[in-house]
Amino acid sequence: MENSWDSWLDQALQKLYSTKLIRTLRPIFMAPPSNGYLGNADKVLGNSMSEEHFETFDGIQPWDREAVEVEITESTFQKWMNEFSISGKVKRQFHSLHFSTVAPHTSGHEAFDVETHLDNKEGVSPRDVRKLILFSGNDYLGLSSHPMVRKAAAKAAQDHGMGPRGSALICGYTHYHRVLESSLASLKKKEDCLLCPTGFSANMAVMASVGNIASLLSVGRKPSKREKVAIFSDALNHASLIDGIRLVERHQEAVAFVYRHCDMIHLDGLLSSCEMEKKVVVSDSLFSMDGDFAPIAELVELRQKHNFLLVIDDAHGTLICGENGGGVAELCEAENYIDICIGTLSKAAGCHGGFIACSQKWKQLIQSRGRSFIFSTALPVPVAAAAHAAITVARKEKWRRKAIWSRVREFTSLTNMPVSSPIISLIIGNEESALLASRHMLKSGFHITAIRPPTVPSNSCRLRVTLSAAHTSDDVKALCNALFMCVDFSCANSITSSNLLNLNYVAHEETEDRAFLSQNDMLRAKL
Repeated sequence: MENSWDSWLDQALQKLYSTKLIRTLRPIFMAPPSNGYLGNADKVLGNSMSEEHFETFDGIQPWDREAVEVEITESTFQKWMNEFSISGKVKRQFHSLHFSTVAPHTSGHEAFDVETHLDNKEGVSPRDVRKLILFSGNDYLGLSSHPMVRKAAAKAAQDHGMGPRGSALICGYTHYHRVLESSLASLKKKEDCLLCPTGFSANMAVMASVGNIASLLSVGRKPSKREKVAIFSDALNHASLIDGIRLVERHQEAVAFVYRHCDMIHLDGLLSSCEMEKKVVVSDSLFSMDGDFAPIAELVELRQKHNFLLVIDDAHGTLICGENGGGVAELCEAENYIDICIGTLSKAAGCHGGFIACSQKWKQLIQSRGRSFIFSTALPVPVAAAAHAAITVARKEKWRRKAIWSRVREFTSLTNMPVSSPIISLIIGNEESALLASRHMLKSGFHITAIRPPTVPSNSCRLRVTLSAAHTSDDVKALCNALFMCVDFSCANSITSSNLLNLNYVAHEETEDRAFLSQNDMLRAKL
């Protein structure tokens, strides 16, 4: 089809080549220690990193518990318990252990009772600790404590320290990074992959590069409205996507359209009413605060109808969804229809960093125009080595994916609450009630923080519970017993965030946000 994204991408790359602005990655081969590597690129990660030397396990092991068992000092515990003040009415409701989902709000505030204040007696040892079960992290498979992940990081650090410190385009890109990119491209069934320092920077780099196509094709002038990129974004997308979209809007390269959360009828209407040619739809695959999935199959259908570029952020789906851990696209058998898949290594991989799985041409553009990639220091070599080990372990130890989904089913069975993912959003209501619920869970031995504005709207403060393959059935039972004392499960999810405006859009810079949403208002008027 004429004016397709393949054609626009080719034209943009030709412009970069003609102006000598294309950038390439040249991996540094890390010099082998005298008793180490053989100089073969396939062996660059060392014998301990080659798959035949990987030791894997058939079930949960003692070290897996380190991913979900944490300790805090007694001093930290007491400070956390008493770092906020609440209204007396809400406090009384909490002590009755029977408050409703949205607790009444009163204007007067009073401090906690004296007996709950921090005990500042001298002589308390800082080594006195409290053990907590972590139900608030994103280490979904418990890989952060896996022996092979530890060994990979330790060996790389012993052999090379942190590796060359510089941006990837200067000196920070090594064969460790290249091997990790190859494994991620294979996982996502894409031609290539680009590593980024964080998932946030990966999303920013993609949005900046997509918008930059409009500037590259407008030949030395600001693109006209018709030449700009139309970016359609789910209302509950991650802040990094939102910030990336705002950036290209400010550079006058794109126009943003926000569609209601997972509302494909609304999105279809916006796409049909938009006269701009270059259309992009971007969505989280598994939404981090609500725990629901994007309707990937319907997005694919709309892609075929409207010929847009489909970009998904699979940060929370990678490694936990799909038979091989390929993510939500694999689960939905839609890998061939996702043009760009963004992900992170800091969640189910248990490590650090972000990545962009895409075609080789998109990689060329992003590494040449994505400023958050270009101007950031590359991942340290031990982190890249650990992440590669984690990807390998996740592929081999399939029991981990089965375990986390078993925990999801157990939670559903115990609470009679419909849960679709390891992210469980228990909407409490106002901020004070959510803080009290978090405080109760802390006292009960569970690390679960209250999620408050600006992350979520003020009337949908919540407890965000996350499950892990490192949790046991007994952990989930104990969790539910504690939750029953502070959450009314009959209405804990009665306030659906699909009916609320995400405060990521409106918490700051009111004028800018009004302009950001004004295009939607005009299109609604047309509809």
